[in-house]
Amino acid sequence: MDNPKTDSYYIKKIHNDLTFICLHMNEVKIEELESNEILLDSMMFRLIQISETSRKLTDEYKKRNDIIPWNALYGLRNRIVHDYGSVDLTIIYETLIHDIPDVLALIQDHELNNINSSKL
Repeated sequence: MDNPKTDSYYIKKIHNDLTFICLHMNEVKIEELESNEILLDSMMFRLIQISETSRKLTDEYKKRNDIIPWNALYGLRNRIVHDYGSVDLTIIYETLIHDIPDVLALIQDHELNNINSSKL
């Protein structure tokens, strides 16, 4: 079974990870995230995956979609991986609650625009 790794493939993976975060962080308070090791690890893993998958997108794709904060996504991965034990949980929480839904909306909006423009 051949599975070509295209921008479309990678953006779907990113979309799935963003959606997973939004679904599982809905109405979660910072205290719950801090006390639930499985939830915290799961969210950190998804953030890392989003960052690593984002790096696999072509430069052309990222330039066409420069409204998405690619550099911020890359930087977050580095902070998590290299400073895992001392990552500021408040920053992670704020990212999960506020920034991730915003990035998901940008990607969904952009993908909808791509679908509509391809029908013209």
